[in-house]
Amino acid sequence: MKQNGLSHAVIFDKKGGAKTLSFEQIENYNKEMGLLWVHFDYSSQEAIEWISNKSGIDPIASEALLTAETRPRTTVFDDSILLALRGVNLNANSNPEDMISIRLFISEDLIISTKKRDLLSVKDILDSFEKNKGPENSAEFLISLTDRLTSRMEGTIEDLQDKSSEVEEMMLESSSIQLRTEISKIRREAISLRRYLAPQREAMYKLYHDKISWLNEYDKIQLREITDQLIRYIEELDSVNDKVTLIQEELLNKVSEEMNQRMYVLSIISAIFLPLGFLTGLFGINVGGLPGTENSNAFMVFSGILAVVGVFQYYLLKKFKWI
Repeated sequence: MKQNGLSHAVIFDKKGGAKTLSFEQIENYNKEMGLLWVHFDYSSQEAIEWISNKSGIDPIASEALLTAETRPRTTVFDDSILLALRGVNLNANSNPEDMISIRLFISEDLIISTKKRDLLSVKDILDSFEKNKGPENSAEFLISLTDRLTSRMEGTIEDLQDKSSEVEEMMLESSSIQLRTEISKIRREAISLRRYLAPQREAMYKLYHDKISWLNEYDKIQLREITDQLIRYIEELDSVNDKVTLIQEELLNKVSEEMNQRMYVLSIISAIFLPLGFLTGLFGINVGGLPGTENSNAFMVFSGILAVVGVFQYYLLKKFKWI
């Protein structure tokens, strides 16, 4: 990242390649030079100055490009598009559900994009220019970027599906505490991803429904296919969420059943020892007049009575099928 906030600036050569410009060179840019793409860190003061005062775009679009918080959306300005999208965070030591935002203003002869963190999809497009396989116009750029952003979600969502299947198997052998931790983690990731993918789906809908002169019918078909892929990912996230919810309910039922079983055993033990405890307590009081206090065999007789009472209780519990 340069001190002026410019990540890169390129002019498309319409042959799959691009010419790199410096920050000073974009000051002298005009439409006759070709399609310009500038990519800024929106927190840089130089970027704020250039986008606000020198880009020549609508002030509302300038403000949207520089805002810190944004949700996926599409807004059409005459024949230009203001777009906010999110991509999974696949950078090192990061969480995929911590999605990275990119804001774009796209017209037929100018593309301005802003970011705070780097997206691998943007790097892919830059690499494709070096191989002369990059987009040749604004429509191809839009399709290429949205396709790469959407395709990179596949691995993350498949990983969530694998984790949910592993949790389902773990339920038979792991402790409930460990399972609850794993379930909470999966649900948190799925909810976080869906939080941005749902509005991104609506933003993609708007791209191919609104009339833009530089988007032809074939371009809109490609955008529709990308949207369908995004819809499939959202459905898979819903499936993962439903699956772990069912697993969580089954886990709660299992824990509840185990608890009821333990309480049942304790209740049976209490029922057996309650009358025995009453008898021993009654004959253990230190007052005169207790039978057998002068008889040396009284303890054995009393113990025998307790045994008979215990056996009789066990017989009754068995007869009424309580045990």
